[in-house]
Amino acid sequence: MSRTLLSRRGLIVSGTALGGLWLAGCDRLSQAPEAAKFLDRDDQLNMSAQRLLLAGQPLAREFKTSEISRVFKANGSIAPQDPAYLALVQSRFANWALTVTGLVQRPLALSLAQLRALPARTQTTRHDCVEGWSAIGQWTGPQLSGLLRTAGLQPHARYVVFHCADTLGDSRYYESIDLFDAFHPQTILAHTMNGQPLAVAHGAPIRLRVERQLGYKQAKYVMGIEVTNSLDHIEGGGGGYWEDRGYEWYAGI
Repeated sequence: MSRTLLSRRGLIVSGTALGGLWLAGCDRLSQAPEAAKFLDRDDQLNMSAQRLLLAGQPLAREFKTSEISRVFKANGSIAPQDPAYLALVQSRFANWALTVTGLVQRPLALSLAQLRALPARTQTTRHDCVEGWSAIGQWTGPQLSGLLRTAGLQPHARYVVFHCADTLGDSRYYESIDLFDAFHPQTILAHTMNGQPLAVAHGAPIRLRVERQLGYKQAKYVMGIEVTNSLDHIEGGGGGYWEDRGYEWYAGI
């Protein structure tokens, strides 16, 4: 993992910086009794302070378009069979809307057309799968940080959870990141891949790209975003479908 002035595991802190480590997802520290007492007193951290604490994050390497992989494997769910999702595919997602709910001041419901109209970031990055393969692709979509600013985070907000349309076993796919990754400039909701609308096999209508983490964190078929102060109520409490089955919650590379 890259070392920065603000990192999950390497920052020496005091005072209000301890609250910043909670925002950065340092769960080991947050479980310490003295940290918990401090955080109870410090829940009024506002967004301007959070942005200061989250400044200066390193970027994942970006590549030339000539380096885009000829084949980008579609793995995991590649064709969800949920009837509601199939109806959306049939309508080319005309009736789809991304919801942003939970600990926000202004809940959102945005159509695909509205998302496409937002300022977008294009980045050509390498996808690293936990199965051992990698591929380079180009992704375009709005930065997650912009949506969260529009919705307005409440003071207790700590995590962003993604609820998806695909089903594995008897559970819908779900994933989560902390505010550190949510406000990273390369964290986007991609609606375009290699210059074309995202295909179903790759997560249409949108998928999360959080480029400094492994592939299973890049949730596909995103239907809703929930902002929360805890992951305990999300299925098994591990923070994601695979995390509830033994994977690491922080999959940074």
